[in-house]
Amino acid sequence: MALIGVFDSGVGGLSILDEALRQLPEHDYIYLADSINAPYGEKSSEWIALRSMELCQYLAAQGCDAIMVACNTATAEAIAAIRNELSHIPIIGVEPGIKPAAMQSSNGIVGVLATEATLKSGKFSALLATLPDCQFVKQAGAGLVPLIEAGQADGEQTLELLAEHLEPIQEAGADTLVLGCTHYPFLRKAIRKLLGDSINLVDTSEAVVRQLKRKLEAQGKRLDNDEHGSVTFISSKDAQTLHQMAFELMQSDLDEHSIKSQLVSSFT
Repeated sequence: MALIGVFDSGVGGLSILDEALRQLPEHDYIYLADSINAPYGEKSSEWIALRSMELCQYLAAQGCDAIMVACNTATAEAIAAIRNELSHIPIIGVEPGIKPAAMQSSNGIVGVLATEATLKSGKFSALLATLPDCQFVKQAGAGLVPLIEAGQADGEQTLELLAEHLEPIQEAGADTLVLGCTHYPFLRKAIRKLLGDSINLVDTSEAVVRQLKRKLEAQGKRLDNDEHGSVTFISSKDAQTLHQMAFELMQSDLDEHSIKSQLVSSFT
């Protein structure tokens, strides 16, 4: 059994935790939401890198055997430095699934909905350069993360803003849409309401957790899916709200796990 740290700017990484509990329910998890600073996507690269390092160091100090940086923006800006600093444990990041999207697309036109910071990052540009035969329609989802953080993933204001962001992707004729922020899988219902089943949706949560599983197996960590470990929710803003949103947004049966929540105002 292992202790897994999962870090995000807010509730978006719950989509990764949800998949982890589906594939690897026997482990213990710490979910760390830096909600007081969400969203990260509109902050400077320097700030994101420093804060992401600080939070991952906090998780490592709690004894985590592996850490999932469940934030596309933090991964793009900080994953290399975090891996260098915390080289004694596996650090698994997330990135927009443009490679699988390019493979799935029938017409070679793929929409990418992500944060401004992710779309402008060198890591994302390098990834795009490996797929020159596909047309990518990049769209920053400005304003979506705060609405999801406020529990309005299915609200009318979210639907209106999402429709604006999806319009250029629709007009370009994309048949595949990459959900390039871990918050955005919680918009699936809204996206389907707007676009129906006319577009393939791609997120990488399943692949990310498979990578975690491989890393744990390489460490010799025991895997027993008949057991259910604990989940500790930690927030820099409001632990009770994070706890409630986890039960609302996640599909996993959290009642099968021992659940704790706590507020930590400083991670130093």
